[in-house]
Amino acid sequence: MHLSRRTTILGLSSGMLVACAGGHNASVLAEPEDGRDAGVAFDSFDSAFGDLVDVDVTPRLLSTGHQWAEGPAWDALRQRLYFTDVPQNRAFAWDTKAGISIFLDPSGVSREQAGGMREPGANGLLIGQSGELLICNHGKRAVEAMDMESGTRRVLASSYSGKKFNSPNDLIEASDGKIYFTDPPYGLEGLNTSPMKELEFNGVYRLDTDGAVSLLVDDMTFPNGVILSPDERSLYVAQSDPDAPLIRRFDVPASASDRVGGGEIWFDAKPFMHADGGLPDGMAVATTGHLFLAGPGGVLVIDPQGQCLGRIGTGRATANCAFGEDGRTLFITAADRLVAVRTKALGLGRF
Repeated sequence: MHLSRRTTILGLSSGMLVACAGGHNASVLAEPEDGRDAGVAFDSFDSAFGDLVDVDVTPRLLSTGHQWAEGPAWDALRQRLYFTDVPQNRAFAWDTKAGISIFLDPSGVSREQAGGMREPGANGLLIGQSGELLICNHGKRAVEAMDMESGTRRVLASSYSGKKFNSPNDLIEASDGKIYFTDPPYGLEGLNTSPMKELEFNGVYRLDTDGAVSLLVDDMTFPNGVILSPDERSLYVAQSDPDAPLIRRFDVPASASDRVGGGEIWFDAKPFMHADGGLPDGMAVATTGHLFLAGPGGVLVIDPQGQCLGRIGTGRATANCAFGEDGRTLFITAADRLVAVRTKALGLGRF
């Protein structure tokens, strides 16, 4: 039987694994004390690593007490970061003035609506070009958009070819408004064996501005993080499979098409697997095209040719990362915590 993502990723004691799978009251949110060590170490594999990550600035520990922190998204208008705790079924907000607070509870669906769901909470988040918060909602098995003033949510997509999605996980929006997202089975009890699973595959999709959904990839075992290159000609998809932990790169056609081209293995994470656990997960990209891959033992920094230059070590399996503040802060969701690392590279996004 294939292990669940979190069981595989964490590699923790059985007691901690039970806690990670528990209800949303199982952990206690905590504001870290001033000066508390973020537990981050830097491992340089190439001198170019120092040109991208500012190793001389002390990383910040911003929040602790989470079960599995995920989906960081920077809100440039409000100068605030949002992130999720998937098993807790909550989303949180952080800013320099107010610190940490609960943003959405539940983030996905209520317990009463969560029958058959292993994780009913939201996962990946993104502030869209419209200013709405884009949400990968496990519990609704849908991609949503939330108005930031009213809190009203609307479903953008919930099915393909008449069949419900598994549990949308991560997403990215192109400059033309198209949304690319992954749909592994992590939200479903039993994962691929769930009786609620209607699709035979775990897909990667494109959601067009007219609401049309196109299947792009159907041959990845556990597609997870997704990101576009700065020129939007390449789509990178992480696969959180312990037997094939990798990133595939796809060519994005200039004209509308139901399928992306290519699909080469762009980066193999096996040589970089770590005792702290973790598999290829969420990603962020710099304006230079350098990829910041959350997963094995922290965040791997990879150049545009697919060479790993170093690791931002968090000491634990790491789910995701996103640039924020002035574009040179990398926010990292690492198991039970949110940390911030200063970079010399400028992140791609709105700041």
